[in-house]
Amino acid sequence: MPRDRQFRIAVRKFGPFESAIQKQWEMFAPISGSDLTLEAKAFDLHPLYESLFEQQGLLLGEWDIAFMSTDWIAAANEAKCVVDLSDLLRSDPPPDFPAGWTESLLRMQKIGDAVYGIPYHNGPECLLVRKDLFDNPIEQHAYKEMYGVPLSIPRTWKEFHQTARFFHRPERGIYGTAFAAYPDGHNTVYDFLLQLWSRGGELPNADGSIRFDSPESIEALTFYREVLNDPAAIHPACREMDSVRSGVAFAAGEIAMMVNWFGFGAMAETLENSRIRGRVDITAVPAGEVGRPVSLNSYWILAIGKGTPHRDLAYNFIKHCMSGAMDKLLTLEGAIGCRRSTWNDPDVQAIVPAYSRLEELHSMARELPRRSDWPKIAAQIDRVMLDVMNSDEPIQSIAKRASKP
Repeated sequence: MPRDRQFRIAVRKFGPFESAIQKQWEMFAPISGSDLTLEAKAFDLHPLYESLFEQQGLLLGEWDIAFMSTDWIAAANEAKCVVDLSDLLRSDPPPDFPAGWTESLLRMQKIGDAVYGIPYHNGPECLLVRKDLFDNPIEQHAYKEMYGVPLSIPRTWKEFHQTARFFHRPERGIYGTAFAAYPDGHNTVYDFLLQLWSRGGELPNADGSIRFDSPESIEALTFYREVLNDPAAIHPACREMDSVRSGVAFAAGEIAMMVNWFGFGAMAETLENSRIRGRVDITAVPAGEVGRPVSLNSYWILAIGKGTPHRDLAYNFIKHCMSGAMDKLLTLEGAIGCRRSTWNDPDVQAIVPAYSRLEELHSMARELPRRSDWPKIAAQIDRVMLDVMNSDEPIQSIAKRASKP
């Protein structure tokens, strides 16, 4: 079909995204006055980035709209390849904008006064637990006998490790915990930052330098090594697991508790073949002894390509996707809507009660540093984490070497 008869969307490959965007278009097309045909093409993460940026698909008009991670905002700004929506959002805003969204879902797509997209799917990092295990009187009695304190959701990383060891039952196919330790520039990076921030550390330093040898960083890396190499606490496949695979393992009942994205807790409540439906609790990530709970916020936006020949139609469509009905539709498809109205919707909470906690989790949310050299820094963190996991080299030595200019 000729390009001028198509409306093209580059979609992050994920079943709920693919089904929701199709249904949203089908509801939009009759009221839009357009006779264009939707072509929504799904990509894995790295091919999506390549199509949008390296192949300049947004700039050259290959894509009218694209799913874009907020991790890529600096790259989009540098490439000048997406439409600044700030004037349109002021003159023709979606319903309830901006009050219908938390501030944490409106700031990452902004650089200066420019706004490079609208929030589509979110779900910050949190602690996912099997409440059937924690609420079991037999388990509670056994834990009290073993440790002398009541069994409860762990609030510190020390408690987390202890509780993981308690619930580790490989003979029953249950492992205490899991980390998405697959080094792809994302999973281990997020793990490190959560460990660091929750202990009061920072990256980068105030002067912009990247150092791994602060006391908080040493403590974070030491803990990560201890847990990842503890066969009495950890899922044996962690090093091959990204966040999706660990989320699937959680839904299969293999993991007592883990830190992962909110969406995988929701998935465990909604997947037809989930073995723990109705038995999931979602709460704050543990903290260091002198730190505080913190969540990592990274979400998907819809951005309009600078080269689109259908700019007005594209804006009207993303505004349509921001409506209460379309945000709820996305959520019921299995993704995580971004509107407060969706999180508070009785139908949504009946399926996943933890939606009532999503705004609280967002109040703890922090973002990745917005730097154009972030991919280089992420690769550096990956190397550090691999050395931590897979060697016996002293942590201080790894951290000092990685901190050299």
